Amino acid sequence: MAHLAALPRNESGIATALDVLRQRLGPRLETGQALREQHGHTTTWLVNQPPDAVVFAQSTAEVQDIVRICADHQVPIIPFGAGTSLEGHVNAPAGGISIDFSQMNKILAVHPEDMDAVIQPGVTRKALNVHLRDTGLFFPVDPGADASLGGMAATNASGTNAVRYGTMKDNILSLTAVLPSGELVKTAARARKTSAGYDLTRLIVGSEGTLGLITELTLRLRGIPEAVSAATCSFPSVQAACDAVIAVIQYGLPVARIELLDALSVRAVNAYSGLSLPLSPLLLLEFHGSPGGVAEQAAVFGDIAAEFGATGYAATTREEERNRLWQARHDAYWAGLALRPGAKGISTDVCVPVSRLADCVTQAQAKAAEMGFMAPVVGHVGDGNFHVLLLIDMADAAEVARAEAFVGWLNDLAIAMDGTCTGEHGIGQGKSAYLGRELGPGALTMMAAIKRGVDPLNIFNPGKMALPNG
Repeated sequence: MAHLAALPRNESGIATALDVLRQRLGPRLETGQALREQHGHTTTWLVNQPPDAVVFAQSTAEVQDIVRICADHQVPIIPFGAGTSLEGHVNAPAGGISIDFSQMNKILAVHPEDMDAVIQPGVTRKALNVHLRDTGLFFPVDPGADASLGGMAATNASGTNAVRYGTMKDNILSLTAVLPSGELVKTAARARKTSAGYDLTRLIVGSEGTLGLITELTLRLRGIPEAVSAATCSFPSVQAACDAVIAVIQYGLPVARIELLDALSVRAVNAYSGLSLPLSPLLLLEFHGSPGGVAEQAAVFGDIAAEFGATGYAATTREEERNRLWQARHDAYWAGLALRPGAKGISTDVCVPVSRLADCVTQAQAKAAEMGFMAPVVGHVGDGNFHVLLLIDMADAAEVARAEAFVGWLNDLAIAMDGTCTGEHGIGQGKSAYLGRELGPGALTMMAAIKRGVDPLNIFNPGKMALPNG
């Protein structure tokens, strides 16, 4: 997994396309080694496979032009948002052109009365929410990193708010994308629902840049809650915390966020963020609604949690305190790395039915301990999704091999529990071996047929998602 095979390169085609693009784009086509490596690697632990050049696109028409030039010379294209993906999505195993969408960062329209916004793909979630603040609306999908919304759509990103507001696929009304032919497709109108034809929006959302390059998004917005309360409580074990989550979900309590941190993660965030949380498994929650509704939700949760041995339950509506807690949660990756200075973090995620959550988390912890890993666990456990961060010495080949074995074991465990090998990180290169195990050969055959039909030259993000022609 850490060492990836390169795909055959079209050397003459790449050279010719670079010449043509350089004449068209001038300094916005860059070939510096450091920039290319940045666009080929980012946060993943997988081997760096940089593109041959990086292009900074500025308009849909320009993206179409770039795609047509690359199609004429059969040159791979890899879309790049903010570079926060974890499974090798932006690697270029066959070389080619990385299209960086960071300069396509305009908010094109906001329709407060319809609660939607039209944006370019380079807009980040934080920038959008700052822009929306005066409208009383916000965009709820929060993966932690300040990712670009185009990249979040391409990987069907999720995050802390998903238990209440859903993932990217639930919050995109329509999108515009450039196909591998250079043709433009708009997948739907701005209406809230449609029965018109295939659901092309959801086909492209989560396709990881293998079918289309997203150049415009129409996003569903939500009302900023009148009141927000954050709460923390500690549990005697991960099993007890997960059982409390299951009870909360089955009760139907409308929590907006419900996050698990195991004792090792709590230790890490305490040190990194200057907190003093009890060193035991912790649930971090947030409730949205009216002042009375939020207070009632918090009280009901406290009663449920007490049945599972919860201690130290505390809730706050103070914005400064809430923000401090959630910033600490979002910094859990960096906090985890500080537990073993010099180590590389292998962050892997799985998702299982909520009823299997406790079993999956506790088995994962036991396996990590058995294999000798320092491996903090955090999770968006309200929807059965959790992350294990393996802290690895990448210079130790035996340790890397054990880490690969653990990731494979965890993927297979989740699949055996009728879950998925990835709840939100995506397949990319890192989990390509598990897509077929999870969905079966029929699904892979169908996806490969779609890929061949849309991208017969296989130029859009080749080598990803385990597709026979992709």
